[in-house]
Amino acid sequence: MKSVVIHAPRDLRVEERPAEAPGPGQVAIRIRAGGICGSDLHYYLHGGFGAVRLREPMVLGHEIAGTIEALGQGVTGLAPGQAVAVNPSLPCGACRHCLAGRPNHCLEMRFYGSAMRMPHVQGGFSELLVCEAERAVPLPEGMAPELAAFAEPLAVCLHAGRQAGPMLGARVLVTGAGPIGNLAIAVARHAGAREVVVTDLHSTPLMTARRMGADRTLSMSEDPDGLLPYALDKGHFDLVFEASGSGAALASAIHVARPGAVIVQLGLGGDVGLPLSALVAKEVSLRGTFRFHEEFALAVEVLGRGDIDPTPLLTATLPMAEAVAAFDLAADRSRAMKVQLAF
Repeated sequence: MKSVVIHAPRDLRVEERPAEAPGPGQVAIRIRAGGICGSDLHYYLHGGFGAVRLREPMVLGHEIAGTIEALGQGVTGLAPGQAVAVNPSLPCGACRHCLAGRPNHCLEMRFYGSAMRMPHVQGGFSELLVCEAERAVPLPEGMAPELAAFAEPLAVCLHAGRQAGPMLGARVLVTGAGPIGNLAIAVARHAGAREVVVTDLHSTPLMTARRMGADRTLSMSEDPDGLLPYALDKGHFDLVFEASGSGAALASAIHVARPGAVIVQLGLGGDVGLPLSALVAKEVSLRGTFRFHEEFALAVEVLGRGDIDPTPLLTATLPMAEAVAAFDLAADRSRAMKVQLAF
């Protein structure tokens, strides 16, 4: 079978790898669609991120969907030909965090396309993937694989929504209009937000934000003071999804959040300074959010019902043979939001 393998920064290859047969409790899945994520781009452009570095060739990809090709011994509830989304997250179920009901913080987590461990956990950008049957989530009848490939990033945002708490009637700010920021818009709307304002440094992704449900968009490079009116009277927003990873964006969010507001930090960046006096005086809650667990199956349901439509995010779909061109396009924010591979 063919796989998309990263060897070093900018050294991405489509190469042959041996196909496996499913063992007991496993299934073989013919992958049909895979979305290129920001972490995939970090491996492609920089060979990793932070302390996580590529140390051996690794198959990329964790936003994947396909059809069941074969069942291993003892697998029930699935059938050959069945369409599924693949949950890239496999917690151990036995560590103290799993036992405490926090499997997204598993100490032995195996997440597709991750160089955190050695040997690396190979990803899902392959023609055929063998995985544990529990990772295969059946799709509703007629659901397209390219839609199902959005289940993973949507699950991230659904988990962030749970961290945020009730959003019915909330005034929401989303900072950063990449794929995660745009899906956060959709989650806020799905949960009943009354107002959604979105900021980004660039105007191009803000056009997509409008299509995803934003009431107002602000390009901070064109209008650096655009948020100032929202800081009056101790702030305006009940909730902020900070999806850029920018320290400046987080600081601005604290200033425009009302007393008692919640800020959910979705974006990943380096260490930043915070206006602690404003954070304390306004009793703002700053919450992290990390991956997901049961939200993956929920994301499949939400997408299958059409409650959230992520298709405005899909810029292009390229065949696996053109993986390098697909990654180059995905890395260009002036041209692309989400790029998928077809297998």
